[in-house]
Amino acid sequence: MALITADRERFPNTPWQLVETRHEQGSAGTLETLFALGNGHLGIRGAHWAPADADLPGSFINGLHEIWDIKHAENAFGFARTGQRIVYIPDANNFTVVIDGEALSLAESEVLEYRRSVDFATGAYECRIRWQCRSGATVTTTERRAVGFRSRGSLGISLEVAADRQVSLDVTSTVSNRQDQPVEDHSNHDPRRAGRHAGRVLLPLRLDGGDGSLRLSWEAAESKQRVGLAVDHWTSPGHQPFDTLVDQDESSVRYVLAASADEPFRLEKSVSYAAGPAVQDDAVDAAEVAETGLRPVQDIFEESEAHYKDYWATSDIVVTGQPELQQAIRWNLFQLAQATARADVAGVPAKGVTGSGYEGHYFWDQEVYILPYLTYTNPDGARQVLEYRHGILPDAKIRAKELSVDGALFPWRTINGLEASAYYAAGTAQFHIAAAIAFATNRYLWATGDTSFREGMGAELLIETARMWISLGFFAKDGLFHIHGVTGPDEYTAVVNDNLYTNVMARFNLRAAAALEHSGITQEERQLWQAAANLMHLPFDERMQVHSQDNDFMTLEPWDWTTPRSKYPLLLHFHPLVIYRHQVLKQADTVLAMFLQWQDFSAEEKQRAFDFYDPITTGDSTLSACVQGIMAAEVGYAGESLKHFTDAAFIDLDDTHGNTIDGVHIASTGGVWSSLVCGFAGLRDQGPLPFFDPRLPAEWEGLSFHLRISGRLLRVELTQGAITLTVSDGDPLDVDVRGSKVTVGSDPVRVELADIPEPEPTVFPTGLPTAGIPLVRGRN
Repeated sequence: MALITADRERFPNTPWQLVETRHEQGSAGTLETLFALGNGHLGIRGAHWAPADADLPGSFINGLHEIWDIKHAENAFGFARTGQRIVYIPDANNFTVVIDGEALSLAESEVLEYRRSVDFATGAYECRIRWQCRSGATVTTTERRAVGFRSRGSLGISLEVAADRQVSLDVTSTVSNRQDQPVEDHSNHDPRRAGRHAGRVLLPLRLDGGDGSLRLSWEAAESKQRVGLAVDHWTSPGHQPFDTLVDQDESSVRYVLAASADEPFRLEKSVSYAAGPAVQDDAVDAAEVAETGLRPVQDIFEESEAHYKDYWATSDIVVTGQPELQQAIRWNLFQLAQATARADVAGVPAKGVTGSGYEGHYFWDQEVYILPYLTYTNPDGARQVLEYRHGILPDAKIRAKELSVDGALFPWRTINGLEASAYYAAGTAQFHIAAAIAFATNRYLWATGDTSFREGMGAELLIETARMWISLGFFAKDGLFHIHGVTGPDEYTAVVNDNLYTNVMARFNLRAAAALEHSGITQEERQLWQAAANLMHLPFDERMQVHSQDNDFMTLEPWDWTTPRSKYPLLLHFHPLVIYRHQVLKQADTVLAMFLQWQDFSAEEKQRAFDFYDPITTGDSTLSACVQGIMAAEVGYAGESLKHFTDAAFIDLDDTHGNTIDGVHIASTGGVWSSLVCGFAGLRDQGPLPFFDPRLPAEWEGLSFHLRISGRLLRVELTQGAITLTVSDGDPLDVDVRGSKVTVGSDPVRVELADIPEPEPTVFPTGLPTAGIPLVRGRN
């Protein structure tokens, strides 16, 4: 399935914008995701301003959620007890425009011209429509939006109505509280989609308005979280509101006037939200706090443009000679900025602030897929995500005790720090989230040299996760350290013994903690961690000469690969027990371990693992294509690397997984960044020096980007046959390029690169328990 690439006349290929030139019915919800705006704290879906033309409109604040008691059909000790779901906050992005008695609507009115866009360079959304009204008038409406950055809860909206003759104009600007309105609950059909609460969620605390201003606030019924909203209107020419109405579900400001042909009507709507600890006190008026964030609409547009000017100066990634990919790359990078820029100390939801998918929860996605991007482009942002993890450390320690382990056990999915995964086999059993947090912590420390974080929060995260691993695993009779009863990244194989990814990452975690110079570590602990790491069992199949995904994976029945594509993703068509007993992957698992712990495996081991697992990986997870592409590049499979990368770049733009309507797959956008930097440029970190082993596709003329490493700004430029490195800001930096150390300063350093021939694919034995698996590289 394709959306953007299938109709380039409707969605022209422009390098700095996503543009739609023709409206068509049927894809409104998906496009609301693709045209969404956000700053990591506040998100506004890209719905049309007319409610009749919207499919799944809404606005969100990162972390603002409602809770409920999870009802298990059959309960057991330690099951998740508190459900958490991101709240649809009251949405200010709504207008009705009536011309000579006709309410303009894409579904009902005649459209002469249509164009909407989101501009990556400025962060501005614009929709311009020329209408042929039934009264004979030709009218053009232009709506523009931008979110604030200096004041992260602010939103600026302008609506201009221009007619070719005098018309009777009736414009209503509305704030809609949709959270409480009954809608179809999709969560029973697709676990990736968010459900909706059955009763009223947001209870009004203040509902005031007059003279075009609204001051509103609500409190969530169970979580007691509050949100305040302040809205001011301004018109040109200056018109007084005809009416201002306030209600808990809809509050509106209405303008009725005769509009002349020579003077367009312009309505500016300044919006400000306030949420979080600052408005939780009963003595604090949340609406008044929101009011302090109101800014002139033009100021919001200007600060958005200034923010993105700075952002792209060091965060742009340029691929020369590939214009179709360049637009997709920038759209993905734009989404990363929108998901993180002003999140401050908070997690990054799996859908950012573009939709309600996955209930607005934080997963391991943020540490493994998003923090690499943040660490090397916005280190302060990376630290703030880790500070959020440290903030929920007390809850993680309590959770560890519930599951009879020491240290800290972080929740698989959460907003408020409590485990919210009701299906433990694919949730709580993914203990590897502890190693993901430790890995991101160690990478941040390696890349920044942040001493205060190393000695404080960072050390605590590494130590408490190491304590969890040493108590979860055990030394067996074979003298090796084992970790049983866990689920790795591949959720199509659950609750297994010695998942290779988990063991490899736990080994890393134990070694990183043992290497700390910290008074909180006893000598006995340090020795125990080192012993467990050195004796960690890593399953290996002698007959296939491949690392096994777990102790029993090689004994499983091969999946029937004649299963029609209509039955994918498998999780929507087969009971988990059917999937669990077959040799089939949802996403990269062993291959991911070999990417993250690259120094622990030989080139031959990596190639054999890729050759074995890539054909049996369905790609049902959006987290997979980027990793498969990175490892395809490392082992030398240029064609497959480019194919996997292209699949990742267009996951949302082409809605290839069928659920973009619920929000952008932010981890996948982070994976696109890693594919370019770690895949084609071959960056590997956490070793003695930054290491580059470039694998530029033959179809590309060049690739360039910046990295922030150890207080320097390093510019990397790849061309066919060479890599050029320059420290744009900071002291000289030692870098390893394919085993040769080079010192890079302010003068460009060019290193010639020899061509690397593509290796012969692995030929696996036949007549073994794995016979029947389509071991053909690149099948997926």
